Amino acid sequence: MTRLAHGGARKESRRGVEWFVRDIPAGRAEKVYRCPGCERDVPPGEAHLVVWSAEHLFGDEAAVRDRRHWHTHCWRLS
Repeated sequence: MTRLAHGGARKESRRGVEWFVRDIPAGRAEKVYRCPGCERDVPPGEAHLVVWSAEHLFGDEAAVRDRRHWHTHCWRLS
């Protein structure tokens, strides 16, 4: 039920914090984003992850507004 309620995202824990993580396939990656892990661009056409807090202080809407796009390998290293 959680995956359906959060757009197909899975829940992951990093350093004691819960996050929702959703895979973005290359075909759906349409814009340039800045990866917070390496501070480099995630270019259009590159598969990556979108990540947002599962425990945001101001609720789900604020968490989704604060979501970030990560290179898959950068997220794995975080």
